[in-house]
Amino acid sequence: MELLTIGAFARAARLSAKALRRYDDLGLLPPAHTDPYSGYRYYSEAQLERARLVAWLRRIGMPLARIGEVCDADASAAAGLVRAYWGQVEAETEARRELATFLIDRLMERETTDMSTAPTLGIRYAALSDAGLVRASNQDTAYAGSRLLAVADGYGSGGMSASEAAVNALKVLETAGAKAVRAGDLLNALGDAVDAAHREAAGLEDSGSTLTAMLWTGSQLALVHIGDSRAYVLRGGALFQITHDHTMVQSMVDEGTL
Repeated sequence: MELLTIGAFARAARLSAKALRRYDDLGLLPPAHTDPYSGYRYYSEAQLERARLVAWLRRIGMPLARIGEVCDADASAAAGLVRAYWGQVEAETEARRELATFLIDRLMERETTDMSTAPTLGIRYAALSDAGLVRASNQDTAYAGSRLLAVADGYGSGGMSASEAAVNALKVLETAGAKAVRAGDLLNALGDAVDAAHREAAGLEDSGSTLTAMLWTGSQLALVHIGDSRAYVLRGGALFQITHDHTMVQSMVDEGTL
């Protein structure tokens, strides 16, 4: 049986050689033969159908982990898996569409509102920390006030001190009076406070903290975020995550490998 080089197979399958090497590493599309000396990969024409299916599934955004399930299933089961995946995509798209509509309406409202007469936001706030059923304690610090919301999750031996330092650095913004901060300076004020928190926690060896915080004045609100604590918008009985996790797991999800 004549085998195709990885370059020839990539052209026939309309995939890049880099993608083929990645799919081999994941066990999704191993070559028919690998040269034991050069490590060069060779493929058979019989593998083209699977390779093209992988390419089509990637084009609709299916994660690689789910693509493997589809490729290994019989035709009927594979069709059901694709149908279920696309139903999930449509549901998530609809949720994002509703959020986008809300944001567009909100921005248009802000555009047409005289900022000098804009209403002041009314905030209901609370903070709760729960160690759960597994750990004896946690390293979370949370704060809820009339102008500031903040949550920090420490890690490492000095995680509790790190999370407390992060939140305490932001509390100054409220005690000093967030009303005194101009709307256009909210992000700068938050940025300066985060820099101060970083300096405070810099001496804690092998320790640190996530931080998600919101500060507002009048009708304007600013958000700062790092790590995998989160902020959500609650609208119409549904929660929409508005921050993006900074984690290895999230990066693998973004790449479609998990």
